[in-house]
Amino acid sequence: MLKKWGRSMEKREAQKMQWWARSAGLALLATIILGMLNAFFVADGIDINLSANVVATAENMMEAGDRLRAKAYISAALFAIGLLVPLGFFLLLRETGLLVAAWSLAISLSAALLSLLGAVFALNAAEIATDPAYQQLANPAQRLLMSGLQATADYTSFHLSLILSSTGMAGFFALFYRSRLMPKIIAGWGLFASLFVAITIVARDFIAILGHPSITAAFMLSNLVALLATGIYLSVKGAAQDN
Repeated sequence: MLKKWGRSMEKREAQKMQWWARSAGLALLATIILGMLNAFFVADGIDINLSANVVATAENMMEAGDRLRAKAYISAALFAIGLLVPLGFFLLLRETGLLVAAWSLAISLSAALLSLLGAVFALNAAEIATDPAYQQLANPAQRLLMSGLQATADYTSFHLSLILSSTGMAGFFALFYRSRLMPKIIAGWGLFASLFVAITIVARDFIAILGHPSITAAFMLSNLVALLATGIYLSVKGAAQDN
């Protein structure tokens, strides 16, 4: 009787693990797809993180109130969906390394909150661009400066968020590498790509050559491959135990 009860508990626990693995994988894929759609069809020209041109971005923001609001609400949706990823990873990996899993979860949640500030700045910029009150409070040059400040704040919050989220993912990938829940080649590449992103973003503020567009493209592509592979594997295979 006790053995039967024990097997039943193990089966339910395995089913929960599979559910969290697939949920985290699907959420990860959803954030990638929604983020790309946002970048290509909504945020083009009004997101400084896509161009790094504060003047052109601020000018475009002054004519894009509706798109700024859409960008903000999509960012809020990405925040809500994205929370499932670190939470799912924590639940999957806490038995492999509770301290590292909890640390990675805390870092990832902090990064998510920072990324949510992008939605706040987009809504601020929409108000500056469309609310008649700002036409009375400031002249066009001053309103353009205020939009530029919103864009700059978005830039800094996004990059700090990217550093923290990549650091948190590095912790999760290190635990995936130790566990049997994912092929080591995916976990190893994810660990490399996450550290590549975090270290390069910090280092390029001190070493100018690291800010070259080719290096930026390299670490972003490496990270995209790692996240896509992780999302696809988990959503299809779940938390496998035979790797």
